[in-house]
Amino acid sequence: MKRVVVLGGAGGIGSVAVRALGALGTFEEIVVADLSFEAAEAVAAKAAAATASAMGGGSIIARGVDVNEPESLGQLLSGARVALNCVGPFYRFGPPILEAAIRAKVDYVDVCDDLAPTRTMLGMHEMAKEAGVSALIGMGNSPGLANVFVRLCADGLLERVESVDIMHLHGGEPEEGAAVVKHRIHAMTNEVPLFVDGELISVWQLEESGARFVVETDFPGLGKFPVYPYPHPETITLPAHLPDLRRATNLGVIFPLAYFKLTQDMVRVGACVEEPLVVEGREVIPLEFSVAHILAQRPRLLEEAGVKGPAGCLKVVVGGLAGGERRQLVLAISSTSAGAGEGTGIPAAAGAALMAEGRVKGPGVLPPEAAVQPFEVLELAMRAAKRMGVVGEGQSITVEMVDEAGKRTPVPLPF
Repeated sequence: MKRVVVLGGAGGIGSVAVRALGALGTFEEIVVADLSFEAAEAVAAKAAAATASAMGGGSIIARGVDVNEPESLGQLLSGARVALNCVGPFYRFGPPILEAAIRAKVDYVDVCDDLAPTRTMLGMHEMAKEAGVSALIGMGNSPGLANVFVRLCADGLLERVESVDIMHLHGGEPEEGAAVVKHRIHAMTNEVPLFVDGELISVWQLEESGARFVVETDFPGLGKFPVYPYPHPETITLPAHLPDLRRATNLGVIFPLAYFKLTQDMVRVGACVEEPLVVEGREVIPLEFSVAHILAQRPRLLEEAGVKGPAGCLKVVVGGLAGGERRQLVLAISSTSAGAGEGTGIPAAAGAALMAEGRVKGPGVLPPEAAVQPFEVLELAMRAAKRMGVVGEGQSITVEMVDEAGKRTPVPLPF
């Protein structure tokens, strides 16, 4: 039986991935695995009802699992064709879950957008090769679709790829969990690698070194927003696979800006450390308080900003040579009704489907730009999105070629 285990399948990204996998119908069995069996059961039931025809008699079932218990995790993965890891934060759970998949000899896909675990997992390349396991890491939005578009440019749209600037915006999701906020704080409190003038440099989002790279960009359909250095791993993986690359940056932001800036302010005043403080005789961990406070303020800030629901945009600007002349290719994937869950979960499902069909390079641990064919990912992601009803009014994918004079020419996509 062709079986996929979606770890963290009841979360905001995992639940979307489950629906997308059901819509694609690649697997005979989809296992929704989560720490909360009740939450997994609810997601499985909803997905099964929505995708019965696409599954063609296949099943979507729920399982409870604690990924901190290697033995039970290994038993769950045993015999699966693919493990799709959506458990965050990845700086805690990425490497150990990949190791469990390798030990179970199960191919692996994840949506890891944290720098440190990406480096650790890339370091497990030989271990995966020896086990005959293919691992596709960072197969979400950024990283994920961003890498895929860069590879598309390198494979024919440009003769040489010399620069890549990745910008992302999302917000307004119905809920955000503590893990999401902690990931955002992690990005603000750790160094951000940027590839500039052919060298890897480190900046800090909230310091002067990072402020030099903050720019305002126009996200189609959503407006202009400042974007800040983010420690997403494209800036370390793309240079390893594109020999002519001289620049790679990753910049992002969350809307409404007041919500994002509240998180920045809590970090600036030192309220996001993990060393406990004694408050009226009780130990309090500032980070835990800050996360709770940020989440408590979120509904008010969304209401004050007039945010009605989720939205997002991934914008990638790739520069290089075409026909001996300098060109830029600008990709924008925008939605005024879908946010981070759809933007990340759908391409993750496409990656898992490609893995099951033997269309991912391996064995070993590889990022998207080194492991998948761009049009195969985009075609599957679009197919899933259409079947899920995600593609429609307020959704767009555009690619434009910009010449040296600034003239923009649309580039048609075959799907």
